Amino acid sequence: MKVGYVRFDYLAGVVEVELPDEAKVGDYVVCDLEKGTCLGVVLTEPVEIDKEGLKKAERIPTKEELEEYYTLKEKEINAFEVCRNKIKELNLPMKLLAAEYLFGGSKLLFYFVSENRVDFRELVKELAKEFKIRIELRQVGVRDEAKIVGGLGNCGNICCCRQFLNNFSIVSIRMVKEQGLALNPTKISGICGRLMCCLSYEYDMYTEYKKELPKIGKKVMLQQGEGKVIKHNTLNSTLVVELENGNLVTVSLNDIKN
Repeated sequence: MKVGYVRFDYLAGVVEVELPDEAKVGDYVVCDLEKGTCLGVVLTEPVEIDKEGLKKAERIPTKEELEEYYTLKEKEINAFEVCRNKIKELNLPMKLLAAEYLFGGSKLLFYFVSENRVDFRELVKELAKEFKIRIELRQVGVRDEAKIVGGLGNCGNICCCRQFLNNFSIVSIRMVKEQGLALNPTKISGICGRLMCCLSYEYDMYTEYKKELPKIGKKVMLQQGEGKVIKHNTLNSTLVVELENGNLVTVSLNDIKN
């Protein structure tokens, strides 16, 4: 089978899928995802590989289907405004994020955030009357909000969740401490207010490298005398050691006497 990565709109993100034989980079493909039939664009050169459990892109859409799809996408702005106005009219405690027409016009989805559960049954009825189409409202979390809306991270690049992340991994304070980063919320939090996803990227590497290093607080013997490990420079495998006279020295593992 031919396999490649395909980018879909909104929360679907970048997905590895089985592709039609004729598909190539830049082509549009039609694929059934959890939320319904979606249109995506092939990002990587398809490769021959045997892999189970992948979504399957059924076909490449026709020119007419693409024109119809982009006509629907142009209507999303109006759908968003109509829904937002009805939310105000019904005085619902929710913040609308986006409207999405699925490929073929089978469904119109609205994404929103709210601090509490929202009874939006009346809103769905009003929207169904307005658009004469199947309506689905999806309440998402703050990380999904960042993925939908997008923005720049602390590094100056587009948020990873918007760029390429498909599933959110667990990020913990332990990862921050393991990498020796300051526990400053403004520096370790993303625009969603949660710990940055990128903190998990190098965590396994730091953990592996630190297995060879003496723990913080351990006494070690150097050529200069005995001292206590007070800091790790994990990436270059060196230690900062405080000697008994108070001086700080940076040493490598080879400088420690057994």
